[in-house]
Amino acid sequence: MLAAIQAPIIMMSQNRHAARDRIDAEVNREVNVRAELAIHSVEERIHSIEQQLAEAIELLKRKEA
Repeated sequence: MLAAIQAPIIMMSQNRHAARDRIDAEVNREVNVRAELAIHSVEERIHSIEQQLAEAIELLKRKEA
């Protein structure tokens, strides 16, 4: 008799926990996507700065020659 009362409560608790897990997973995915975009942006800036430095070095070499 007690098990018949406990079973639905346990099932509801498990369902709520699963729903929370899905929400947590979605939040984690969004954070990962944003982090990936931020990393990509930083990589692009670094590449741009590297190109600018290479051009500046080339100009300095030409002036010295």
